[in-house]
Amino acid sequence: MRLLGPADVRRLAGELGVRPTKKLGQNFVHDPNTVRRIVNGANLTEDDVALEIGPGLGSLTLALLDACKAVVAVEIDPVLASRLEQTAAEQAPAHADRLTVLPADGMRVTAADFAQPPTALVANLPYNVSVPVVLHLLAELPSLKRGLVMVQAEVADRLAARSGSKIYGVPSVKAAWYADVRKAGPVPRAVFWPVPNVDSALVSFVRREEPSTVDRQAVFSLVDAAFAQRRKTLRAALAGWAGSAAVAEQCLVAAGIDPSTRGEQLDVVDFARIAQARTSL
Repeated sequence: MRLLGPADVRRLAGELGVRPTKKLGQNFVHDPNTVRRIVNGANLTEDDVALEIGPGLGSLTLALLDACKAVVAVEIDPVLASRLEQTAAEQAPAHADRLTVLPADGMRVTAADFAQPPTALVANLPYNVSVPVVLHLLAELPSLKRGLVMVQAEVADRLAARSGSKIYGVPSVKAAWYADVRKAGPVPRAVFWPVPNVDSALVSFVRREEPSTVDRQAVFSLVDAAFAQRRKTLRAALAGWAGSAAVAEQCLVAAGIDPSTRGEQLDVVDFARIAQARTSL
């Protein structure tokens, strides 16, 4: 197998007439060492079915083919999607049959789209939709047990933030509903073409049991309300969500939460308790 280097990436892009667009969040990785680092960090086994969102020209795809049972690459750009299987046949002929290309939007795929349930998400995610894509996939694909994704460094910080941190917020809480999320190291700008004007980082996650049996959407709407006015106390911030500040206070007290607390001080279990208390009033 031969991984794609800078010259290969530019050649393929030229052949396809592809110019990376900000609209699709396209920044193609052209450094084989970075690709190997991502695949090694994903801890894939020969039984894994890897899901890659936004494979682009195939830099990461090729390395994934050598590391697991199968790879499903979801690509929204029809030009890129149509070339991926040929690239795999040319660069990794021994494992090209492991690849399935799904021309689709990663934000819209569901479990029914996959002949083999994906077990691991490994991807250089389009930066403009990275958080909603991760949350959508964790919700729609219970088969996903772990993952390693490359995102904007600022997004990585927010996804992995713990309660009490200034950057802790809606993405942090919602991701924690599904998984233990941690930062897994920085990625230099120079490994991309074109070079992005933001820093990048890797984020890993391992799925865990959901923290409560209360309806997830009920918890998530509560989280949205709590952080919509994050400078306010929860008694005030949740007034609209609960129907009044008085009812919000009732819910908080019933959940064992001080009404003068702010959202950034609570973890996902705390939010689940508040949502549960609301259903009991």
